[in-house]
Parts: sequence; C-alpha cells; structure tokens
Amino acid sequence: MNSCSHSLKEHNEDDHEKSIALREQNIIKLEFPAPPAHHHCSLKMASDSPESLMTLCTDYCLRNLEGTLCYLLDNETLRLHPDVFLPSEICDKLVNEYVELVNADSIFEPHESFFTLFSDPRSTRLARIHLREDVVQDQDLEAIRKQDLVELSLINCEKLTAKSLQTLLSFSHTLVSLSLFGCSNLFYEEENPGGCEDDCLVNPTRQVLVKDFTFEGFSRLRFLNLGRMTEGVNVETLLRPLASLTALDLSGIQLNDVAFLTQWKDSLVSLVLYNMDLSEEHIQVISQLRKLRHLDISRDRLSSYYKFKLTRRVLSLFVDNLVNLSSLDISGHTMLENCTISSIEEKVGQTSIEPSKSSIAPFRDLKRPLQFLGLFETSLCRLTHIPAYKVSGDKNEEQVLNAIEAYTEHRPEITSRAINLLFDIARIERCNQLLRALQLVITALKCHKYDKNIQVTGSAALFYLTNSEYRMEQSVKLRRQVIQVVLNGMESYQEVTVQRNCCLTLCNFSIPEELEFQYRRVNELLLNILNPTRQDESIQRIAVHLCNALVCQVDNDHKEAVGKMGFVMTMLKLIQKKLVDKTCDQVMEFSWSALWNITDETPDNCEMFLNYSGMKLFLECLKEFPEKQELHRNMLGLLGNVAEVKELRPQLMTSQFISVFSNLLESKADGIEVSYNACGVLSHIMFDGPEAWGICEPRREEVVDRMWAAIQSWDINSRRNINYRSFEPILRLLPQGISPVSQHWATWALYNLVSVYPDKYCPLLIKEGGMPLLKEVIKMASARQETKEMARKVIEHCSNFKEENMDTSR
Repeated sequence: MNSCSHSLKEHNEDDHEKSIALREQNIIKLEFPAPPAHHHCSLKMASDSPESLMTLCTDYCLRNLEGTLCYLLDNETLRLHPDVFLPSEICDKLVNEYVELVNADSIFEPHESFFTLFSDPRSTRLARIHLREDVVQDQDLEAIRKQDLVELSLINCEKLTAKSLQTLLSFSHTLVSLSLFGCSNLFYEEENPGGCEDDCLVNPTRQVLVKDFTFEGFSRLRFLNLGRMTEGVNVETLLRPLASLTALDLSGIQLNDVAFLTQWKDSLVSLVLYNMDLSEEHIQVISQLRKLRHLDISRDRLSSYYKFKLTRRVLSLFVDNLVNLSSLDISGHTMLENCTISSIEEKVGQTSIEPSKSSIAPFRDLKRPLQFLGLFETSLCRLTHIPAYKVSGDKNEEQVLNAIEAYTEHRPEITSRAINLLFDIARIERCNQLLRALQLVITALKCHKYDKNIQVTGSAALFYLTNSEYRMEQSVKLRRQVIQVVLNGMESYQEVTVQRNCCLTLCNFSIPEELEFQYRRVNELLLNILNPTRQDESIQRIAVHLCNALVCQVDNDHKEAVGKMGFVMTMLKLIQKKLVDKTCDQVMEFSWSALWNITDETPDNCEMFLNYSGMKLFLECLKEFPEKQELHRNMLGLLGNVAEVKELRPQLMTSQFISVFSNLLESKADGIEVSYNACGVLSHIMFDGPEAWGICEPRREEVVDRMWAAIQSWDINSRRNINYRSFEPILRLLPQGISPVSQHWATWALYNLVSVYPDKYCPLLIKEGGMPLLKEVIKMASARQETKEMARKVIEHCSNFKEENMDTSR
C-alpha cells in the first residue's frame, strides 16, 4: 500500500508568489550581444502530430551511430561504413541535429570524432550547417575543410581560435552566408614566448591578435555576421575584398568611421549596427545606402551610456532616402525631441497602420507600412497608430512576443527583459497567444542554457504558462518540450531561484505520468536538490512533494531504480536533520510519506530503510512529536510495507518495537489510520506463528487481544487516506489458521474498502482472485464467526457491483 493523498500544490501558494515574483531581486542584471532579422532556433507551433520520418530517423541514427552509419576504429574513432553515401540534405540534418542534441539533451553523449564522418565529400556532402557554443572546436572545422559549404553559422563558438580562420579559407570559393557571431577567440592565436623550458612551464603560450586575415577570395559571400567581434581587428581592411555584400551585421562593434560601407551602396539590403555608438557621420553614411530594406540601429539601453539621441530629422532622413525600407529597428533609443503628432489627433479613429495616419510624424511620409518596426523600450511603442504590420515593444502581449521572437538568438540581455514582461502578462492578465508564447520561451531557454537571466525569467514565465488554466490548449509534445527545458535549467543552474522556479513548474504536470519519459533524470535532479547541505527550506519542501508524487503509482522497477539512486538514504538524512532541529514540518512529514510510497511492494527498499537506521529514527520521531497525527500515519504506513516482507519481519520482533506497535493500536490519530496501520504491521508479524514470537514481553496473547479490541472499535464506513495498488499482501492473510486475528484484520480491510470505494476496489478484488479466497474463509473451522460474516458481506458487495456494471449491450 502507499500514500498518494497529498496534493503537490496544497502547501505551495506562498512559494508561488515568493519565488516567481522575482523581478525585483533576480532578473535585471545584464551583459550584452546582438540580433537577427531571422534566426535558426526552431519555432514550430505545437501539435500532437508525429515527427517526420526524416526527423525520427536522424534522431535514431545520432543516438545509435555505431549500430547504423558507423563502426568504431581502434575502439575510439568513429568511421563511416564504406558503403554509406549521404546527400547534403541528410548530412546537414545530421550535423545540425547533433548540435541541438548536445546543447539540449544531457543524456546524449557527444563523440569527439563526429565531424570526421564528414571529412570526405565523396561519401558525405555538407552545404548548410549551424554550429553553436562549445560543441565545435578547431579540429572539427578542420575535419570538414574539403566540403563545399554554402552556409556556415558559428554562434558563440568561443573555443575556435585563429587556426579556424585558416580553415575558413578552404570554404572561400563556395560560401554565400557566414556568421561568426560571438566567436570571441577566433582572431587570437597562441604564440610560444620562446626562451628556456622553465619559462615555458610558467607561461607556455600567450594570446596574440591576428591582424592580417581578410576575406580575400570569398567572391560569393553575400551575407556576413561579425557581431561581437574581437576588439582590435580592422573591420574595414577585413571586409574590403568583398565585392557585393547583401547583408552585414556589425553588432556590438564600435567604429568611429563607417564611410567604407558606401562601397556596397548598390548591393547592401540589410545592415545591423546594434549597440554601436552612432554619430551624425554614421547617419549620413547610412542614408546613402539607398538599397537598404532592413536597418537596425537599436541598442541595449542598460548596457552603457550613449551620447547619440534620435531626432525627428534623423527619422525623416531615413524615410526620404531609404525608399525600399521595409524593416527598421530603433529599440532602446531616447528621442531628443518630440516627434509624435498631437495627443488629440493621436486618439482619433480606430487603430491604423496606414502611414498617413501615423502617430509618429516622420513616418507619415512612408510609401507603405513597414513589415517590422522595432520600438522595444522606447516611448513610441505605446502610441496608437504605428505604420507597421509587426512591432516589437512593451505595450501589449503582441509587441512583447514580437520582441522575444526578434531578439532571442543574439540578444539574451534584451530577451530576458521581454520574457519578464511576458511573465507579468501571464501572471496578472491572460495570455492570448499561449502556444506562440510557450514556443518562444522554450526556444529562448534552449538557445541560452547558460544565461542566468534567461533561465530565471524563462522558468518563471513557464510556471504561469503551464498552469491548469491553459492545460487544454497544450499538446503532449509541447508539454514534453517544457519538461525538457525545465530539467536543462535545473541541471545547468544550481542557483536557488532557477531551481525553485523549475520545481514549481514541474508541479503543474500530472505526476508521475507526464514525467515518466524523463523519470530517472528528474529523480536524480531532485535528489541533488534535497542534499541536506542545502539550506533553502522552500525549495526542499517543493522537491520533497515532487519526489513523493514521483514514487506514487509507478511500477516496482521504477521504485527499485530510484531506491538504488539513494532515495531512501536521502529521505532519512532529511528526517535526521529535522530531528536535530526539533522541527516537524512539511519536509519531515513528506519525507516519511515518500518513504511509505517507495517501499510499497519493494523489499530492497524496505531493507535499505532498516539498514540505514530507519527504525531508530521512527522511535525518535514518535518520542519527539507525540501529537503529530499525519507524521504517525506516514510512519506506520511505511512500517506496514516493511512488515509485508517475510525476511525482514524478524528485525521488527523486539520488545521495544512490539510494545510501540501495540500501544499505537489505541491511537485515535488521523481517524483510524494510525491504529489500522499498527494493526496491519502486527497482523503480518502474527502470521509467522507463535514459534516466531521470540520475545517474553509483551506476550503474544496480550497483543492479539488488543488487536481484536482495536478492530472492533473502528467504524466500517471510515473514509481512508490510503491507496492500494494491489491486495496481494492482504489476500495472503486470508487462507490460514495460524492467526485468526490477522485473517480478521485482512477481511475488515477488504470490507471497508469495497464498501466505501466500490468503483475502485471491487474490480481490483475480483481481478486479483479475492472472491475464492473469501469463500474459503467462510468454510474454515478456525475462522471466527464475525470474520465469516464479514467475508460474506464482501462477496455480496462485489457480486452486486459486478451485476450492476455488467455490459448488457449487444
């Protein structure tokens, strides 16, 4: 039997407000990067339709490389089977999914030699690959240098050094699109300082900036992202050989002179200068780039002080000169002067995106509405008539979601603040675009697994976006994605706020059902949180709730596996600490409840409980907290599980333990539960017969009398705080004459359960063969008359139930 009567949320309301209302303390601490007009983090809308066959096969092959595409050479190096030939569509998918798995799935094991599988273009073809963070190193790029890459995206690949610059030259004749965003060490090489060996041991290498690399020979390159490039590199020299750039991103690079940009005035359609400190000279150069369709001069208003202020004249200059402009981002800018129309005129009529009605005066001269206008963290986003189909800002949910979508990949500092606004919307109002909001937050958490601000705000937002109010709108697949990113956050961040938010979010799911696909992983993370050296009480309380729910209503294999992870010892350590503190709180009570659940029909876990001094803690808790009814019920429920294991019962056969169990027969704590469980423990002990009674005091007959008296005092209609998955431990007490009182307890238990909960327990009793056993009891000479009468009533209840629920349809 086990205890599954506790709601995970019944004790958590304070935690919800405390830990999730975290803006004041935890959220707004920022650094900086940059943006995309488009990004590669996936944004599919949620549905329960199955993944494509291509996706399923790719995932399977990556998780089973040796059994599918490859073999191991010398037990360590992966080699492609000689008869495997893969086109670029498959090779690109393999590489890009590999990167995704390494970043998002902690169970997935990366292979050092993975990229060598694509070293020979005769058997594998790569065309468009997107690599990020620490997944890729110099030797990985070197391994694929013979490939004719068309598109190469390297984002925040901080392990790449100047060695990879030379590898890039291998792709010069084919590359059309190249992103080197956030590759902060790419222009550094290691140089040995020379001198004696002793010096080398002290200072083996030093970082030297490479200044002579250029994009000479990259004749087909059209799209280039150099965001957050190393200071000291001469950007003008680097870019001069590129004849016809179409898109250029110089985010986070400070350039006083950008006149060189005019060499692409006839080809440049996209220019991103995020967080560049602008001047009048910059504006004059930009206004000459007449082919521009996308211009981003936005900034992070918190990152540093900018002298430049936007004016009406600057906006008018853009509108008049950049006639092809369809996307403009001026987020974070301060307006030096008022460029809005009068408030009276602004409020007239319905909201319109027509330029002629624009609330922003310079935009009235636009020929058509913009496709995108970035106004995040500007006062302009709150105006009524904005001439754009899509606006990023902080006025409403639509603007906030647009901001998260636009800035996620390259600007986590902006994204975290936008998600914080979404958190407020989900918490205070109602989120109207739930699926989009969830997917955007999931994407942000995946892209920025190691960014604390994103993890704090994202996990807080997920709590509100997954609560019961929105449950019906979410597919199984989407909810699994949420669980994955939540567990990623718990793994990557030991910080209390993230851990607490993640645990609270998990409380929104049906446990254990929805977490079963990650069962081992989630248990390991929770046990780590419950390490008694951690002092945060609120997170321990939530984690114990989750642990308790996870071991309730799962099969015995799961319970045994969790037991081997250290579950039993962890709970006992928590109990020990609470005893030292003389505190009986929810952590104490739920630790015992979790032990009750995990020992249900699992002898190994019961044995662990005894081996780790569980009985000593039981006695100490009884003594220290004599009035704590729920605690007593949980402890006795657990000992009932221990007593069901024949091999362990001799360890319970001591005068001290038997006296305690006997005295608890008279307990009125928690209705009949404590008395019932104490009688259950003794019933199993009595079942071993008089010869197993190896103590002088108390005498067996005396305890038997007290058991009869206890059973007769119980109300047969008592409602129960207990949950039986199987009647097998009770049924084995029926067909025997060794202990009539044990037989009577078992019959009473069945009568109570089928009377009060017939829908649940009548089918279970019938299914497990209880009816023939009860009939046998009626025939037994050793059975008491009252036991036989009760057995007849159980049979009658179940027979009536069976008839009432018989299917009469033809």
